Amino acid sequence: MGPELLFSLILVGVLAGVTGALFGIGGGMLIVPILVIFYGLAAKDAAAISLVGIVATSVGASAVYVDKGISNIRLGLFLEITTVIGAIAGVVAATYISNAALTVIFSLVLVYSGAKMIFNPELAVEPGDCSGKRCFTYYDDVQKKDVGYQIRNTKSGAAMCTVAGVLASMTGIGGGAIKVPIMNLHMHVPIKAAAATSNYMIGITAFAGAVLYFAMGDISLTFAGAVAVGGFIGSMIGTKITSHVDGKSLKRYFSVLLFFIATVMMMDAGGLF
Repeated sequence: MGPELLFSLILVGVLAGVTGALFGIGGGMLIVPILVIFYGLAAKDAAAISLVGIVATSVGASAVYVDKGISNIRLGLFLEITTVIGAIAGVVAATYISNAALTVIFSLVLVYSGAKMIFNPELAVEPGDCSGKRCFTYYDDVQKKDVGYQIRNTKSGAAMCTVAGVLASMTGIGGGAIKVPIMNLHMHVPIKAAAATSNYMIGITAFAGAVLYFAMGDISLTFAGAVAVGGFIGSMIGTKITSHVDGKSLKRYFSVLLFFIATVMMMDAGGLF
């Protein structure tokens, strides 16, 4: 592998790492199409490399977010159970539903979530007014104070994450694009905590997939190593940016990202790619 190719792959990882750390979406939605379109890799090989990059991004971002107390580990592990169940069900269901129809449905869900995140304010509570197992706090670097929140609708939120797992596995897009809005809009988790928790969750799922690909010998170690290095560097940059962005702005940026993903997927469903 030449130095130019190595450097370009690291840059791909950096881009995905920054995006993943900021919004909790992993970065696979960037890595896979870039590797397929610009590097000529097969979709399966690109997906395997992407998983390694996502693991690196998750490790880097989660190390910072967990240390700061922003990631909600208990909530993440709880929702990961139903997400994995949904992902398994999605693999089975993929044989019965056309990809175009599912892509349209997925895109409409993203547009709806993006619109709701723009217009719906976050329901924060004062740390001193919240008590019980579902109450949590974290220190916000922008506001320079503790932010408290109370998780609500845990059962229905878990059920919705099952659906997120189904859609994610059937479309190939990371579930973070749906799980973050679910946590933020339905379970009343602040956007920063939701994105940080999603980063933690995505790493678990991606690691399991990466191990399977590695065992089958389907991972190009040179490509994966370069993307992983970039992903880790990007995640560090992303966490630094997060500490300077307030929650309202982050929600707006995330909404724009959801609209962009939805547009690209609709174009793909219409055969424009």
